[in-house]
Amino acid sequence: MSGLHVARILSSLMIMTLGGSLLCSSSIASPLVPDARILPPAKQAERVRVTEGPAIESAKGNLIIIKWTSNNPGGTDEHFGVVHYGTDPGHLSQTAQSPVRLNQNHALTVFRVRVDGLRPQTIYYYAVDSMQGNGRSDGLKSAVNHFTSP
Repeated sequence: MSGLHVARILSSLMIMTLGGSLLCSSSIASPLVPDARILPPAKQAERVRVTEGPAIESAKGNLIIIKWTSNNPGGTDEHFGVVHYGTDPGHLSQTAQSPVRLNQNHALTVFRVRVDGLRPQTIYYYAVDSMQGNGRSDGLKSAVNHFTSP
């Protein structure tokens, strides 16, 4: 083996070793890479209640956005705001839902749900709920409210 060939092999090994140590090193913090620890699910709240709303945040064409705030329900970080609605207050057979990600460090959670496909100038009744990413309801049931579609 020539000296030049050995030098190339050693050079390649040094580059691979250095690259591997940079990729695997946990002692080097990069300001571009956030701390990616995944926290366990927060303890589920004993009672989830609406603290503000629900209210119509926006109404345009055949859609509305309903917004409300609740205490942080806990459980899985992936959650859904759910609106049960219909034209009969005793039969809210339609459902709309939108995802939200809980922040375990916040005491409150804001939900916004887009409800579309509405008939114009029609009175709709609705109640809001929230559920975990696994489909389990948080037990939040608002009073039945109503709106007239645009």
